[in-house]
Amino acid sequence: MTSHEIRRHFLDFFRSKHHLIVPSAPLVAKNDPTLMFNNSGMAQFKDFFLGNGTPPSKRVADTQKCLRVSGKHNDLEDVGFDTYHHTMFEMLGNWSFGDYFKKEAIAWAWELLTDVYKLPKDRLYVSVFQGDEKDNVPFDQEAFDLWKPIVGEDRIIYGNKKDNFWEMGDTGPCGPCSEIHVDLRSAEEVAEKPGKELVNADHPQVVEIWNLVFMQFNRKADGSLEPLPARHVDTGMGFERLCMAIQGKKSNYDTDVFSGTIRVIEELSGKKYEAGTSMSDVAMRVIADHIRAVSFAIADGLIPSNAKAGYVIRRILRRAIRYGYSYLGMTEPFMTKLVPTLSMQFSDVFPELNAQRDFVATVIREEEIAFLRTLGTGLGRLDHIVADLTAKGERVIPGETVFELNDTFGFPADLTALIAREKGLSIDETGFQQALQQQKTRSRKDAQSSAGDWIELAELDNKVEFVGYDQPDAYAQIVKYRKIQNKQGTQVQVVLDKTPFYAESGGQIGDTGVLELFAGSDQIGTLTVLDTKKENDLVIHIVQDVPGIDDLLTEADSVYAVINTSRRGLIASNHSATHLLHSALREVLGNHVAQKGSYVGPDALRFDFSHFSKVTDEQLAEVERIVNEKIREDIKLDEKRNVPIEQAKQLGATALFGEKYGDFVRVITFDPNYSVELCGGTHVPATGHIGLFKFTGEGSVSTGVRRVEAKTSAGAETLVNEQMALVSELKELLKSPKDVVKAVQTLLDERSALQKQVEALQNEKVQQLKNQLLEKVETVNGHSRLVERVDVPSAESLKQLAYDLKAKVDNLAVVLGADINGKPQLAVMLPDSLIQSKNLNAGQVVKELAKNIKGGGGGQPFFATAGGSDSSGLDAALAQGKELLG
Repeated sequence: MTSHEIRRHFLDFFRSKHHLIVPSAPLVAKNDPTLMFNNSGMAQFKDFFLGNGTPPSKRVADTQKCLRVSGKHNDLEDVGFDTYHHTMFEMLGNWSFGDYFKKEAIAWAWELLTDVYKLPKDRLYVSVFQGDEKDNVPFDQEAFDLWKPIVGEDRIIYGNKKDNFWEMGDTGPCGPCSEIHVDLRSAEEVAEKPGKELVNADHPQVVEIWNLVFMQFNRKADGSLEPLPARHVDTGMGFERLCMAIQGKKSNYDTDVFSGTIRVIEELSGKKYEAGTSMSDVAMRVIADHIRAVSFAIADGLIPSNAKAGYVIRRILRRAIRYGYSYLGMTEPFMTKLVPTLSMQFSDVFPELNAQRDFVATVIREEEIAFLRTLGTGLGRLDHIVADLTAKGERVIPGETVFELNDTFGFPADLTALIAREKGLSIDETGFQQALQQQKTRSRKDAQSSAGDWIELAELDNKVEFVGYDQPDAYAQIVKYRKIQNKQGTQVQVVLDKTPFYAESGGQIGDTGVLELFAGSDQIGTLTVLDTKKENDLVIHIVQDVPGIDDLLTEADSVYAVINTSRRGLIASNHSATHLLHSALREVLGNHVAQKGSYVGPDALRFDFSHFSKVTDEQLAEVERIVNEKIREDIKLDEKRNVPIEQAKQLGATALFGEKYGDFVRVITFDPNYSVELCGGTHVPATGHIGLFKFTGEGSVSTGVRRVEAKTSAGAETLVNEQMALVSELKELLKSPKDVVKAVQTLLDERSALQKQVEALQNEKVQQLKNQLLEKVETVNGHSRLVERVDVPSAESLKQLAYDLKAKVDNLAVVLGADINGKPQLAVMLPDSLIQSKNLNAGQVVKELAKNIKGGGGGQPFFATAGGSDSSGLDAALAQGKELLG
């Protein structure tokens, strides 16, 4: 059975059990501050478990793209070394939201595995939760009683809290689970030792394939458990492991999920994959795994970068590149060549990759080129470090140096260790880990926040009703609130049953305003809304903590919520302008342009898009002209809500890759022949309200992604007025010339001519100084020496002077010092004779001398420079230099 058939049988099976089959959510988690990536099948359904929304069906099934490379679930360093860990993996799952429970989940799991997939019953084991006294949760007798007639008591394992109690995080829905394990060993191995003894023992052929989670409890912030109002089922089956079991393989990587990719790696590297433990085999597994994670992340809208989720993707990609570089001899970009194979393999289930194949391949190629260059730079830097240590007779590279190579140059610690071993050295692993831990501690401290339990004040029948498209204010009830601690201090998050406040989403920032609290007809307080965020499907109003806020919130039986309308108006202008901008960019640059990110605030707009070269001034001018033309046309907004997704696509609506859309969407149109987009943001009633559009910047965000910045409305007007005022000021300074540009160019030409005259005079002065210094050269111990304080205009002049002196005198050692604009500078030039006979190094000499001027420096063995902050130490530095060169 192929992997395609295995996936199809799963979805067809649960469709026959009246489950709605839903598409995978993007890899990157949206509107969930607790997750960077979707790391499990249930991640996109959290709101339904939390009771914050209504699921599209009480029974749902899907295959979800998951990524586990950060936080609690981090499998990255295991990938490639064993047969079953992955960064990205597929999670097949079925869910019940308050519908069926343990009986059906267990029966259907067994039916699918044994009747449909034909897995041997005598190779399957199940586990049930043994209970936990601390949590006061008893043994899962119900699950045991259901499993016993199916598998027999001897195939049931009692699992502890670690293995058989599943939690989505420190707080939230949780419950006992039953895992299903399969024994894939040979008959001889099974006869020697029962599989039951190897369950949860990290045996590569006795593995968990399916976890049936029974959501019964809610974990509160104080650690206690309370029963959920409705019981749910959440199951997750590892697709890759399932394929291994059904296809009779000993490794996930031997299945057809990976075999096609590995064949291409073999062709590119010229090496044979032996499915063993050699580093070349490990490298092929790493590459085959990592290309999936990186490609799908980019297809879902994430670009490799140096921050947050983008950094994780860059780290995964670089790990694959260095394994190919170190163990397969692949010194040219190779990851990009795997994208076509991957995109075709998954085109039926995850079509987003095939739709963006060229873009994904280009981003990966540019990242590869950059990192291979970094590897070259790191190798050069490491060569110098090894040379310095060897010269001193030292054999261990300090941990801080290893960390610097890793953190500053992107040079991995394990590659440093590998190269060090090849050169007879080692690294200070403990020191490196300490430096790494200090960085993590600093990062955690910067990001540290904690949240208390929600205090429930009213029931939320469905999800929060957003009325902000139609009105700027609304009367509402407080549903719940909680306090959070973060860098801003104590803040309070308030949830209302109805709100006009737009929560930050899709690039548009959240609304601000006020909540007026009423008890009956009496106003008892006013809270300022600092921001509005979305957490899953909840709209959260963030207010500053004030004395007595608990009493205010609990006593209030109604709230009058009012947004800052002038701020909202500016945001709407900028948001509508991004739609006009997107279409204009496609018109001018081509249809390959796709939105990759945006910022829409009251002050400005920022728009990121796919494009592989700088947008020229002429192209920007044309885009700006088109946008302003559309503004002057005063095109009326055509807003359609609750449009079936297929109908929206037929209208030609532009959807963003990496966004998950429901069955019904909102379509924003400004002229059906110009701009039609799926969008949840707020907009102007007609384009004329935008007023004016002006670019303020264009640049590169990352490989294949450009960014333009602009202002509209009052912001654009202010920008134009500032520029006009600047021109007026220039005219006044230039005595009101007819042609300002010509007058400025004349000044620049005059300045350039004067600069050349100054440089000529300075050079003449330096040449005179050189002749004077040549007369001061002395002979010491068989070589010439010159140690002098000089007066030169720049550090470059000091360097040139040293080189000129060397050219005039054979075997000359030079130390020059100068005070240049209040900053002390040193230059050291050594002849080959001193370098060889006395083992001197100009870089080491200048570092020693620089201590006198409270500075530092370095360079090559024959020439080096240093700067400092204390000119009073120059004479001492020169005296020490004379002694060292004696």
